[in-house]
Amino acid sequence: MMSMAICRVRAALLSLSNHKSSLISSSSSSSSSSSIRSFSSSQFESVGFIGLGNMGSRMVNNLLKAGYNVTVHDINCNAMKKFSDMGVPTKETPFEVAEASDVVITMLPSSSHVFDVFTGPKGLLQGGNLLRPWLLIDSSTIDPQTSRKLSVTVSKCNLKGKKDNLVIPVMLDAPVSGGVLAAEAGTLTFMVGGSEEAFLAAKPLFLSMGQNTIYCGKAGNGSAAKICNNLAMAISMLGVSEALALGQSLGISASTLTKVFNSSSARCWSSDSYNPVPGVMEGAPSSRNYDGGFASKLMAKDLNLAAESAKDIGQKCPLTSHALEIYTELCKDGNETRDFSCVFRHYYSGMDEL
Repeated sequence: MMSMAICRVRAALLSLSNHKSSLISSSSSSSSSSSIRSFSSSQFESVGFIGLGNMGSRMVNNLLKAGYNVTVHDINCNAMKKFSDMGVPTKETPFEVAEASDVVITMLPSSSHVFDVFTGPKGLLQGGNLLRPWLLIDSSTIDPQTSRKLSVTVSKCNLKGKKDNLVIPVMLDAPVSGGVLAAEAGTLTFMVGGSEEAFLAAKPLFLSMGQNTIYCGKAGNGSAAKICNNLAMAISMLGVSEALALGQSLGISASTLTKVFNSSSARCWSSDSYNPVPGVMEGAPSSRNYDGGFASKLMAKDLNLAAESAKDIGQKCPLTSHALEIYTELCKDGNETRDFSCVFRHYYSGMDEL
């Protein structure tokens, strides 16, 4: 089923490329990419965005700055009001967003939310097998299996009217890395799974919200890359926290030990950009009483996605399991909304930098 869906998407995009053949050399792969980009610029005039939380709202702001016409939806009326007050069109349902958009981007909390927005009552696919948007992009952090199921479902639909010979819609899974600060600054990294042709077409759209785009392969691979990235981030944070606490117990200040880490082999993002010890790094959540940043409950959610994905394929991931236990315990102790680096204070109370 998956292979048939992929072939259908490729055939449609190949048809699109052939339609543009008068503009390109058939022997040049770079010219082919240019053809797709030319197509994309004329088909991104209306962008729908669903999910106006900490990340989504900032991504929408950058789309607006880039000059896109954006229509938004969220179940939170207050979130929508902020945009309606700015003159941004709002819709009451995901389906209404789809009807007004050439491309729809979703940024939602979990797999169940994404599945509901796509397939639930008044969802994006409410119109049966006919869709107006030619491209659907999900930037949520969800499990690869859900991304792949939705990609197959979307590939079975048809477009309401052909768009440059493209007759079926395409879906990309494109989760992001960088957090709220990068979303606000427009410096996110997009990890993208799905059709490479669609990825190339959508690249200008991604770069209006971020500074890096990485093509990861088939549908679901973007989601897989994201949960693996967050798995590594969670484990490195635990290791850095434990090492800094041990160093302080042995008489080395966290600031000094951090300098050692960042000048030698222990250097990592958790030590040089997101240090977990209060007072060591100005601007890090640890120096703001762990306010803001990436919530511990989201890290626990992402670790659970990694653990479930490993279980599905029968792969042993002992560090994943242990990290999940630690962050689950952290959340149970009332730290759900605190930044995940608060794991340092939770386990090593009294070890804060002096």
